[in-house]
Amino acid sequence: MNENTDTVPAINKTAFSCPHCGAYTTQSWSRVFSDPYPEDYRTPFITESSGKEEIENNWKIDLYGAGLVEWEKKVISGALFIDKQALSTSVYFLGNVNISQCYNCEEIAIWARDRLIYPGAKIAIQPNQDLPSRIKGLFEEAREIVASSPKGAAALLRLGIQHLCKELGESGKNINQDIANLVKEGLDPRVQQALDIVRVIGNEAVHPGKIDLDDNRDTALRLFDLVNLICDRMITHPKQEGTSGG
Repeated sequence: MNENTDTVPAINKTAFSCPHCGAYTTQSWSRVFSDPYPEDYRTPFITESSGKEEIENNWKIDLYGAGLVEWEKKVISGALFIDKQALSTSVYFLGNVNISQCYNCEEIAIWARDRLIYPGAKIAIQPNQDLPSRIKGLFEEAREIVASSPKGAAALLRLGIQHLCKELGESGKNINQDIANLVKEGLDPRVQQALDIVRVIGNEAVHPGKIDLDDNRDTALRLFDLVNLICDRMITHPKQEGTSGG
């Protein structure tokens, strides 16, 4: 079964499928602040594994050191985490950057405006397994880039819809006419209306494969669903009916 877009991570949700552990659960949001390095640390300091061993082997370090060892382990792992120690008051709000933290695994995700930039994982929406291989390849490529480039993902998915129409026996040259023909053959008219909204067809349609500056993450997510819906109605259902009828 395909993943519902309701579970896909998004900036306007308080629950979604965690990009780390995959659990659908509550997400808490935090703002991000910038704390400038002092003059004697002009560049970031990267902790090496030897630093952790030095702390662990130094008997002079008191109970605070135990917490320091755990902190060192997190730093050395390379994973991003929230450091709850308030070490400075000279901080500045970092605009258009937010952090979501998973209730289940407590890992964090970083967002630039409405784009998930860490971790760089595919979204949870799976392609319909009945999609022809060429369209499925475009779908998977769009999954890989939608977090960093929703405009690019939307362009790939519009191209995928054009190729899907050709696979279904249409010309692939006039997407408006192709979709109209598919409606006559059983495609839900509501899918046609949705394709108009995301500018696959209609007066404001974007040419398949072309970047549209007005596209955003929400547009791309709708297009993933529409590719699957067209395939489900025009390929999967007829195949299932043929199997049950035989």
